[in-house]
Amino acid sequence: MERLAGTPRWLEWGAASAAHAGEGESGDRYVVRFRPDGALLAVVDGLGHGPEAARAATAAAALIEEHAADDLVALLHRCHAALRDTRGVVMCVAAFKPAAGEMEWLSVGDVEGVLARRDGEGAPKLTWLAQRSGVVGAGLPMVVSPSRLRLRLGDTLALASDGVRTDFSQLTTGANPQDAAERILAECRRADDDALVLVARYRGRTP
Repeated sequence: MERLAGTPRWLEWGAASAAHAGEGESGDRYVVRFRPDGALLAVVDGLGHGPEAARAATAAAALIEEHAADDLVALLHRCHAALRDTRGVVMCVAAFKPAAGEMEWLSVGDVEGVLARRDGEGAPKLTWLAQRSGVVGAGLPMVVSPSRLRLRLGDTLALASDGVRTDFSQLTTGANPQDAAERILAECRRADDDALVLVARYRGRTP
């Protein structure tokens, strides 16, 4: 599984991506960045595909990494201001806060997010991220605020660009995050766009 040096044991994660056929570079990017209160994860999708989509997504991902300590709304507005000379991106950002036992997330545009967990009888339960229309760098919704969820041991977050069909949610549980991301990409990828999947599993508050 893909792992950053110093990654705390309370979070496992993996990612998989593919460029549009005929393009040398994907216009989708992801970020996994650890910070004192937890971790920030993001999926960014530059509009369309090709070099200009990649330029917009790369710029957004660099800003998210640099300012990962910002709250989610401030981070979104920072990206919006910086991307005005690009074609823009759609994006989702999520913050795991293990000490508080919660996760918060928000999105602009058609990046999908789902949190999967098992109920008391072991059946999967899915919570979908509320989507807001708009383009970061071109036009934000008038009101943007994150949603918050209590975290439970084993919760699995999956974020996917619109090059992935929404039925990917069925494949988020069970396998380790890297295997899940690769399987989602293999089985749910659309043929007409770049595609990216980021999967993370919460392992508890203890490092």
